Amino acid sequence: MRNRAGAVLTQAGHQFQRHAALLVRTIEQARQDVGVPRGYRASLAIGGRFALWEDLLIDWLRALRCRFPDVALRGDMRFDLGLMDDLVSGRLDIGVMYTPQSRPGLRVEHLLTEELVLVRRAEQRTGRDEAMGEDEDYIYVNWGPEFYDRHSMKFPDMVPPPITASIGWIGLRYIVKYGGSGYFPHRFISDLLKDGTLIPVADAPKFTMPAYLVCPEDPSELVTQAIEVLRELITEI
Repeated sequence: MRNRAGAVLTQAGHQFQRHAALLVRTIEQARQDVGVPRGYRASLAIGGRFALWEDLLIDWLRALRCRFPDVALRGDMRFDLGLMDDLVSGRLDIGVMYTPQSRPGLRVEHLLTEELVLVRRAEQRTGRDEAMGEDEDYIYVNWGPEFYDRHSMKFPDMVPPPITASIGWIGLRYIVKYGGSGYFPHRFISDLLKDGTLIPVADAPKFTMPAYLVCPEDPSELVTQAIEVLRELITEI
């Protein structure tokens, strides 16, 4: 709309301006997510659960960097649902998770099977731990619905744990610092078992938890090569 002062936005124009600004930010974010940075021939976005990043996916990222120095890499950490959404939208090229969903256009492959073991801190510390008593806190880590079902069957009479964690790292750091016990993938805690920080709880049941790789049904050559690199790493574990 024009007046003596010049052109000004109408009320409808002000409303559209907010949407336009959002669209511009969305486009810029999309360029960053899926674009190929200058100086690289391609880009590859991979995502995974936090526990899977520990050693395994970090080593994969390094192997990819060495194998494909002209490819820009991006690593993301999400829960499984977020990983699936990003794969569907194209923000991720490959996802590694524990509980994938079947989605059109995506392929799900078994990657490896984790062994979850119950561990506790090897030594008690003074101060706060003594006040908690000799029986330390049990930390329930939510490793997904399958783990919940199996855990409930093995411990049907267990009272609700005092602490629950949605990410294994939270439970692990708490136990290492303050004491307690919890279930973790053996691979995730192998170094702490070796140095004696953690010890297995005697006679405790163990659980298995499969991990899966999800990628497009018709993957690009780069995605196929990246998956081959990951499988090579797994054979060395």
